[in-house]
Amino acid sequence: MVALFASLSTAAVLLPLFVQASFAQSSGTFNFLTYNVAGLPPIFNDNGVPGDKGTNSNLIGAQLARGAYGIVHMQEDFNYHAYIYATDNHPFRTPTTGGVPFGSGLNTVANFDWDNFRQVKWNRCNFNSGDCLTPKGFSYMRMKIAPGVEVDLYNLHADAGSDTGDSNARRAGIEQILSHIDANAGGRPVIIGGDTNDRWTNAARSIDLLTDAGFADPWVELIKGGSYPTAGSPADACAVPAASNSCEVVDKVFYRAGDLVTLEATEWSYQSSVFVQPDGNILSDHNPILVEFSWTS
Repeated sequence: MVALFASLSTAAVLLPLFVQASFAQSSGTFNFLTYNVAGLPPIFNDNGVPGDKGTNSNLIGAQLARGAYGIVHMQEDFNYHAYIYATDNHPFRTPTTGGVPFGSGLNTVANFDWDNFRQVKWNRCNFNSGDCLTPKGFSYMRMKIAPGVEVDLYNLHADAGSDTGDSNARRAGIEQILSHIDANAGGRPVIIGGDTNDRWTNAARSIDLLTDAGFADPWVELIKGGSYPTAGSPADACAVPAASNSCEVVDKVFYRAGDLVTLEATEWSYQSSVFVQPDGNILSDHNPILVEFSWTS
């Protein structure tokens, strides 16, 4: 009788756990936006954007809230950071590291919580484009998009400019990120987004280091039919706003599936017509990029 009671007690404990495991989420979707928000003080760079930067930053934050984007990476979020956060309502937001010259300009807002957050400065920069005046680099976080499902996220702002020192610094930066991924990913899926200051048509490009490491560019997958542009070929660079999804910008998204969680990009688009001022003018000199992802565990 005692043995029977023990067996029934064990079953009573295990049954709810079994039912919970049986109905655990095994697939889902989320979207990801990356946007260089042009938050430098006008004395350094007006970015060719009409209007007041504080007002424009308020409008950016309001649109982030209205779009309810799952994950948003921002670059150049320097001196007008508070204006964006004042009108955004995402529940999870990184704290600012400060304006120029103290901050990295990298921030993330999301509908999902994360841990392991850190900011990493590039080991190498080139002085000619002012890249060494701020601690540019990348940020890293491990985001929980569903119970038991984690994705490692990287937000980057690469060295600008086009001379040899710039291209060497960009290559060193990609190598630095890949080294960090190798040391930390542990078989999890990874998404990298941000301002690479690089294009597939650049003769001295370094972003192909990412594809060599197993990452995919969803712009190439979904818009270019899987055909990567040739290095050194004529550039089809986008204006702002972008006339179509087929032109190329330096802002990129890369992703890689994990050992136990698959990851697939299903849609890719510029959000240039969404992030605008009331009179239709642009809010930044960069086109925001939106990628829809699906996952299966």
